[in-house]
Formats: sequence, C-alpha cells, structure tokens
Amino acid sequence: MQVILLDKVVNLGALGEIVKVKDGYARNFLIPSGRARRATEAAKAEFEARRAELEKAAAEKLAAAQAQGEKLAGTTVKLTQKAGVDGRLFGSVTNHDIADELKKLGYDVAKSQVRLPNGPIKTVSDTTVNVQLHTDVVVDITVTVYGETA
Repeated sequence: MQVILLDKVVNLGALGEIVKVKDGYARNFLIPSGRARRATEAAKAEFEARRAELEKAAAEKLAAAQAQGEKLAGTTVKLTQKAGVDGRLFGSVTNHDIADELKKLGYDVAKSQVRLPNGPIKTVSDTTVNVQLHTDVVVDITVTVYGETA
C-alpha cells in the first residue's frame, strides 16, 4: 500500500514522502496514529494544499523537543532500590521507574521515550540512559541507583 507520510517516521521517511509499506503496518499503525494517509489522488492534492501548515507544525514540535532536550541534558536521576550486599538489586530499574522520577523532577517524559540500551538496570551503579524526545532529539541522562539493604 502506498501512503503519504504526515510526520517523520524513523526508518521510513520524512514528512510528505510517498512510500510503499505493508498493508497491515499502514492499516494498524500509521493511519490510526495520524502519521500517514492513503496515497490517493485526492489525498495528494489535499496534502499539497496543507503542506506549509504541516511543515510549520513539525518545525514547532522539533523546536519544543530541542528546548526540552537542552533542559534535560546532563540531568541525574537518583533512585533507591532494595539490594543485596553484592550490589545486585532484588528487582530492577525499568524505563517506567525512570520516567516517573523525571516527572517528579518536572520533565514531561513518557516511558516509551526512555531507552535503556542494555535492558533494565539490575545493579547498584551509575548508568547512562537515552531519552528520545523526538525522532531527531536524543538526550543522555545519568541514572544513579543506590542500594538499600533489607
């Protein structure tokens, strides 16, 4: 199925490109999430009429993400978890825990934006974590996990 992208999609294309994707990907993800429309002649004409408006909205989203990224860069999140004497946690620190802590610090970050490169944190340590605020804005933060003996 051919679709017109209404937003930049990672590993697929930028705003306004007409790309061929599998039918299920278009029907179940791209079209319902508002990231694409079917590439019919009417849709192409409507997109060209709204292109400037969509590009302006995309630029505003990018600028807002960059501003938030500048504030967030270098932030250290401190979490305390129960741990054994060898420094291993009894549970783990997930992207959900990190997003909750960032919300407490005043940053509007969803758990899906927090990227843990090596999976959940399972030891008492300092770990660098990526926060993807936009497809073009990725910020590194430090997560410090302290051990609490039981």
